[in-house]
Amino acid sequence: MAEPKIRIVAKKVTLGEGPHWDEKKQALYYVDIKGHCFHKYTPSNEKVTTCNFPDGTVSLVVPLKDTENKFVVSHNRKIVIVTWDGVSNQPSNIEEICEVDTEDAILTNRINDGKCDPYGRLYAGTMGHEPKIGQIEHGIGSLYLFDLKKRNAKKLLSNITIANGAAWDLSLNKMYYIDTLTHHVEQFDYDAQTGNISNRQVVFDFEEHKIPGNLPDGMTIDTEGCLWVCCFNGGRILRIDPRTGKLLRTITFDALQTTSAAFGGPNLDILYVTSAALEGESKNPKAGCVFEVTGLGVKGFPGDKAVL
Repeated sequence: MAEPKIRIVAKKVTLGEGPHWDEKKQALYYVDIKGHCFHKYTPSNEKVTTCNFPDGTVSLVVPLKDTENKFVVSHNRKIVIVTWDGVSNQPSNIEEICEVDTEDAILTNRINDGKCDPYGRLYAGTMGHEPKIGQIEHGIGSLYLFDLKKRNAKKLLSNITIANGAAWDLSLNKMYYIDTLTHHVEQFDYDAQTGNISNRQVVFDFEEHKIPGNLPDGMTIDTEGCLWVCCFNGGRILRIDPRTGKLLRTITFDALQTTSAAFGGPNLDILYVTSAALEGESKNPKAGCVFEVTGLGVKGFPGDKAVL
């Protein structure tokens, strides 16, 4: 198997996350959670444009289906719809949809990661305040399923510490999910009609496989049903077969804090990997960049847009 080629395609950010490939616009969107913004990278001209928010974290960005300039974005504990022209340095409008984790005891929580399923339903989870890496209260986050039209959210899981990657396999009726500090990749039976999940099971254990860093983060799925899982503090992405629990392949990076991944490009055979430059990595010139991986020999799916 040929070695893949890896190159940096987007500048360093503090906490890159949430890559989403827009097939129509042939562009990659991703966030900088600590930088309070999201970015658009256009491979055709290798240009990056940025949409800044006045304050607060931004941890997911998903284009709204059948619109040209509207995006579903998380802002602290809120889901909002943002109007942005793709060029200006700030949104022209922010419309609040709903807010979660509003109880007094968890007002310091924030939305950490989210993604739409193939039907355009938004899933997003929360985590507690983390003043330093590793200093976080366990079990105070939740996973939610949002109804953007009704402007509400249904809690699917509680006792979450760091809500992270999600992926779906419609052929198996499975949803894959990560709560980072469990050190597991998990699967659920997934009801395509309602979006509900059940029958939680572990499909891959980072501790059992002695994965460096031991912290599963964001992930995506390829057309063969295998997961590509980033390892925070491990500087790598793993290709895992969730049906067998086998580790199939490892790609390493010159950045320890790899955070999430998405397939893109005209043929959906390019893997884009985001990273962070937090404590311990801030002086690494490659940390926090977006990496482009080619020559993998597999393809993925375009990002699923949100449906209102």
